[in-house]
Amino acid sequence: MESKQRFTASAARALRDEIAEAGGNEVFAAGWLDEEGRVERVAVGARGNSGAVLARDAAGGREGFESDWDSPPDVYIHNHPSGALEPSSNDLHLASMGAKQGIGAFIVDNEVTRVYVIAEPVRRRQKVSLDEEEILGALQAGGAVAQRLPSYEPREAQLGLMRLVIAGFNNDALVAAEAGTGVGKSFAYLLPALRFAAANNERVVISTATITLQQQLFEKDIPLVQKALKVDTKAVLVKGRGNYLCLRRLDDAFAEGALDDEERQCLDALQAWARTDSGGSRSSLSFVPPESVWQRVCSDADLCMGMGCPARERCFVMRLRKEASEAGIIVVNHHLLFADLAAKSAGAGYDSAAVLPPFRRVIVDEAHTIEDSATSFFSQEMSRMGVFRQLGRLYRRKRAGRREGLLPRLAAYLPTTEADALFGGPDGGAADGKAGALIQDIRDAAETLDRAALELCGAGAFRLVPAREAVLSDFLFPHFAALRKKLSALVALIKDMLETTQERDEAKSAAYQNAAWEIKAIVRRLEEMLSLCGAFLEFVSKPDDVLWMEKRTSRNKADAWVVFTQTPLNLAPALRESLFNPAKTAVCLSATLTSAASFDYWASRSGFALAEDRERLCGVFPSPFPYERAVLLAVPESAPLPGEAGFTDFVNEAAAALAETAGGSALVLFTSYEALLSAWEAGRERLEEQGIRVLKQGDDDRGRLLQTFLTDESSVLFATDSFWEGVDAPGDTLRLVILCRLPFRSPNDPVFEARCERIEAAGGSAFMQLSVPEAVVKFKQGFGRLMRRSSDHGVVAVLDARILKKRYGAFFLRSLPQTRTCFGDMPAILRAVEGFLF
Repeated sequence: MESKQRFTASAARALRDEIAEAGGNEVFAAGWLDEEGRVERVAVGARGNSGAVLARDAAGGREGFESDWDSPPDVYIHNHPSGALEPSSNDLHLASMGAKQGIGAFIVDNEVTRVYVIAEPVRRRQKVSLDEEEILGALQAGGAVAQRLPSYEPREAQLGLMRLVIAGFNNDALVAAEAGTGVGKSFAYLLPALRFAAANNERVVISTATITLQQQLFEKDIPLVQKALKVDTKAVLVKGRGNYLCLRRLDDAFAEGALDDEERQCLDALQAWARTDSGGSRSSLSFVPPESVWQRVCSDADLCMGMGCPARERCFVMRLRKEASEAGIIVVNHHLLFADLAAKSAGAGYDSAAVLPPFRRVIVDEAHTIEDSATSFFSQEMSRMGVFRQLGRLYRRKRAGRREGLLPRLAAYLPTTEADALFGGPDGGAADGKAGALIQDIRDAAETLDRAALELCGAGAFRLVPAREAVLSDFLFPHFAALRKKLSALVALIKDMLETTQERDEAKSAAYQNAAWEIKAIVRRLEEMLSLCGAFLEFVSKPDDVLWMEKRTSRNKADAWVVFTQTPLNLAPALRESLFNPAKTAVCLSATLTSAASFDYWASRSGFALAEDRERLCGVFPSPFPYERAVLLAVPESAPLPGEAGFTDFVNEAAAALAETAGGSALVLFTSYEALLSAWEAGRERLEEQGIRVLKQGDDDRGRLLQTFLTDESSVLFATDSFWEGVDAPGDTLRLVILCRLPFRSPNDPVFEARCERIEAAGGSAFMQLSVPEAVVKFKQGFGRLMRRSSDHGVVAVLDARILKKRYGAFFLRSLPQTRTCFGDMPAILRAVEGFLF
């Protein structure tokens, strides 16, 4: 039979390329049918030789494939390189096992021009569309979900949002929705997602930016909807694998020895906990292990041995992956989502499991953070601290000359003379040997590079641009070249050690395999550093990347170092290819997706606008909260503008006076920590004399600091960047939000500066196309901290008079809901605040 009767042209070409890539040997693939019953998509599961291939276990049928692809296959396919397509007894066995699950079996030639059908596939049922009226009814008066929510009142905005989400699932469309605070967007997407997953046996991934929302969805909202809709679709919460204990690495930490008393005590406690805890998640620990110990024993993708791990039967991550593969709803954070998408776009493929099981339906809540969340996964970075961390795992010297680390463990499998040449004699001593000396050379080279970079960075950041090439060639690039040379030599030495030792009989032991596996992972990281060194040296030839350096300091300012980073200039194409193109449905929601009532800024930055061949649905659903009577927007018209003399003093005085007038219950938001400290120092004593507790960012970790603020209604919190969003303080805890300055990004930010230059070079206005829209979105987030419940009541004071005096200020004002206003001098504003609050 000619293959065109059974394959689309694109599927036949894809399979033919896979066979060619395998050298014409046998491959085993899964296939999915289109509506006409032809294979439209293939995914290779195994590769063999000219006479055989390891067929995936078909006994599990469709269920057995769920963990590897986004949906169960319709047909098993393999090729016969000989061109003779008659099935063997093994082929018939495979076909019979698959047939029990409705899965067909095909044999093709290497050119995929002919096909032999062993078993016909059962045609997959068509997608079950969502019944809009049925789902909307669950949230209307007396509906299944509404009945379970105390004091629930139907909200037209919520129902409108739900209609849009339903259309996204039914039409295989991309959706962008702005839903103001109080709309109830979680239920608006959970009902369609759970119903669709149940009706179509398709996986839906829900990604959020905050742990708080993840936990609320998984622990509260999803169980409520499951019960109300009477669906038993399994839901799983998945965190990054660094949150889970790796049992093999725990055993290996004990085996490595050289533990001090505190480390051994902590490892003993982790071992005891692991025997009784079923999840292995760090969050369930009753104690906090030192970060250095946790990093030594946590799960790590680069160090995972997969099915070759001796602890695989007890592995917490493998257990979680199995649960995720069986789930219809997977709740993750953006960090994990983009780690998965980056891995799949880098070669793992969207039909295979990477960090997450395959999926084609995704909901991205808090989607205004998409670009920032994705940046780290499409960037590379390196620092002296990072180099030292990898070298320390490989080799370190303790007191009395004792050698420790993975490489000395590997050297134990070498002849004694070779091991001594690499690391010195068994009795310690001053000599390090060839490997030890090379590692010290790398440390020295990294230190030298770091010192040179610190001089160039000064107090902030330094971007590589052609105009600075001469300076870089004189002061920086020689140190990059030296580090690259030494790193390259170390990688070659380690690979030679691995090649030499793996041939020995002892290399079959678990101890050797564990050490070798971790060493190979470190080699990959060293090779990534080599690549980054090359990118910096060749930066002129990389106009679509931003290469930059930034000074970092320790908490006590005692140590400083430079982080070297390579970031794509424009992430939109990568996001289109990794997020929007592979997804059948992608729903992006946030309270702040628009700027001046337009999605253009967010859509252009996120890649949404580039998906021009897809149906794209957009909608804005205003908050139902009574802003017009519950919120006073106050702006001092006579205030000096930022950059003018007296602005800092004015902010310091105004922030303290407003907080004092409100009796605390205030969140004071800044755009720089320096300005925060200035205002805190100026107002602390004055406020404390009034019995107002004064808190500032940096006094404690974010979670504990926020909890302290929430439990003390008279407190004032001075905060910056991360507190502009994600703060939920309903009621009298927060009655006053002070926005000290419009949140424009610093023009000295290297990536922002490069993106502005690209816009200007294209004839655009970087200020109006990038600076203003970005600041408006963040401004809306800061404003949104005040009203968290319909009964809330309070004041938002903006101390930056540019919002009234500059033409672009209108964009900020138009982005806000209608409120009461007071635009006047400070005495008038203080009287208005007092009258409004009391």
